[in-house]
Amino acid sequence: MQDRPPQDQPPQDPPPHDVYAAPSFQAGPIVSSAHLAANSQLPQLSEFEFGLILAGHAFDRWMSRCMAAAGLPGLSPLEVLVLHSVTHRQRPKRLADICLVLGIEDSHTVVYALKKLESQGMIYRIRQGKEKLVLITEAGEKVCQRYGEIRERLLVSAVSALGMDPKAISAVASTMRALSGHYEQAARTAATF
Repeated sequence: MQDRPPQDQPPQDPPPHDVYAAPSFQAGPIVSSAHLAANSQLPQLSEFEFGLILAGHAFDRWMSRCMAAAGLPGLSPLEVLVLHSVTHRQRPKRLADICLVLGIEDSHTVVYALKKLESQGMIYRIRQGKEKLVLITEAGEKVCQRYGEIRERLLVSAVSALGMDPKAISAVASTMRALSGHYEQAARTAATF
């Protein structure tokens, strides 16, 4: 009997992974990008970023749904922010003012939001010299007031019930503003690479 030439053997499948097995690593900070945290001098920044991602998405959903409950459905989170910004302190606003306060570079997104809000009767525009100013209408004020009432009932009361120190919330806000400045500077620097 002749020896047959060896046939190519199909690759062996890896042993099945036990999805219920405990992970083989030490739990560290809760992050969305462990590869960034693991090689970092400050893994806590990755933890902050993950919290920011979750908070940002939750806040976006909240704004749109609260505004819908206040009687103005179909607004994007940016449109809600622009409406509140126009309402802020009952003063006329320039496009540049709104963009600056909200930290928005792409002014065309705010222009679109203003057009939509104007078409819904929430804001109006006037000309003062060479500048166009944006003001809130009575209907816009009412919907923002209703938004505030719903916010107090659903969100503020729930957060207050946690018993958190209001000064601690202010400290978190201050830290976030400070870190946002570093992200802005890093973004400018990255644009030069």
